[in-house]
Amino acid sequence: MSKKRGRITNPEPFLPLGSDAFSSKKRTKPPKHHQLHQKLVPSAVSSKILKEALIQQKEIQHEEDDENNVSEKNPDNKFLLPQLNRLKDNDDEDDVDDFDGFSETQSQLGQWNVEDEIDEEDEKLLEAFLSKDDRPQRTLADIIVEKIKEKDAQVSSAAQPMPKLDDSIIELYKGVGKLLNKYTSGKIPKAFKHIPSVQYWEEVLYLTEPEKWSPNAMYQATRIFASNLGVKKVERFYKFVLLPRVREDIRKNKRLHFALYQSLKKALYKPAAFNKGILFPLCESRTCNLREAVIVGSIIEKISIPPLHSSVALLKLAEMEYYGTTSYFIKLLIEKKYALPYRVLDALVAHFMKFYDDSRVMPVIWHQSLLAFAQRYKNELTKEDKANLNTLVERQRHKLVTPEILRELNNSRNRGEKEDDLMSISTPLSIVTKTIQEDRFDIPDVPMEED
Repeated sequence: MSKKRGRITNPEPFLPLGSDAFSSKKRTKPPKHHQLHQKLVPSAVSSKILKEALIQQKEIQHEEDDENNVSEKNPDNKFLLPQLNRLKDNDDEDDVDDFDGFSETQSQLGQWNVEDEIDEEDEKLLEAFLSKDDRPQRTLADIIVEKIKEKDAQVSSAAQPMPKLDDSIIELYKGVGKLLNKYTSGKIPKAFKHIPSVQYWEEVLYLTEPEKWSPNAMYQATRIFASNLGVKKVERFYKFVLLPRVREDIRKNKRLHFALYQSLKKALYKPAAFNKGILFPLCESRTCNLREAVIVGSIIEKISIPPLHSSVALLKLAEMEYYGTTSYFIKLLIEKKYALPYRVLDALVAHFMKFYDDSRVMPVIWHQSLLAFAQRYKNELTKEDKANLNTLVERQRHKLVTPEILRELNNSRNRGEKEDDLMSISTPLSIVTKTIQEDRFDIPDVPMEED
């Protein structure tokens, strides 16, 4: 019997191993998000981008010179806002920076329990060093009001919120402020992103009411200003906008919102502005409690800081008037183990010696900071410095920490000495130079294999 062969429809060719045998399955999957946008930028568009970047770079270079000559070039003190006038027609354009917001998982992971790192006894001891004058933190609103009052005193006219701004600009940025009050995720208004390029950016920022922004809006604002403002300007943003908001959130909720915590981490990417706008004002406020120090200090501990900026911060903190929590930041910066200049080391020794005649009971964090200093830089201290520190710890003693400090100071070499010098001092010379004597007849037994 002859069997008829059936005709096969839609034949699939045989593919050897190693070929694109499963390419049909891959094609059925939708392309990923990053694959959709993997297109080359046309040459015309790239040239426009480069030209715009050069223009912005020139504006940044001449920014400080223009500020110094504002009073001469603009005697009427009018606000020069050419970019904002263009925004009236282009405010509806899409923003390239899309923010998806922080998930609940991220927020829960970021909200660690501060109570585990705070001891009630230490907190009470530190309160004795804080100032009793609880003055409110200065904000951007306070500065703008002072400027308006000074201007009104000169012109002798009625007080107005922004006397030289156009009404359309005022309405525009008040509307932007309302959006930022409820902002959770998505695109930031384009008008807000142009604030760093405006000469009177503080006055324009005041219209958006930063004290009412949502935490996510504060995070976005920190990203924008840290990227587009110079060190001096972004320092003012940190000091008068970000820092008061962070301290208020800690005081109300006993912890810090995750978005505000991320804002502080973004702020540290400009370490000079972070030191002058966050760290130094926080210590100089004379009201920084242990809770605030632990939260801000955790960021300093996690993120790497250039050694030069770390040295400047230690020098400034050592010369600053002491208010308890200063020791916490000194300890964190010491434990980064950077090579410090001798000037900074001498300033730290002088800082600790200030408490030689202090009758108050020093908190544990002060003893811990001194121990960390002795452990890290004991070999870089002079013999005189170690003698002074020995007399200091005899007066300011702690039953657990002081013996460790003395052990570190007394079992180390001095500044300028080598390890060989320390070895020759601690070990008698006769033992070091004594030759090794052997008995040539004292040979150990060697096991032999039996036949």
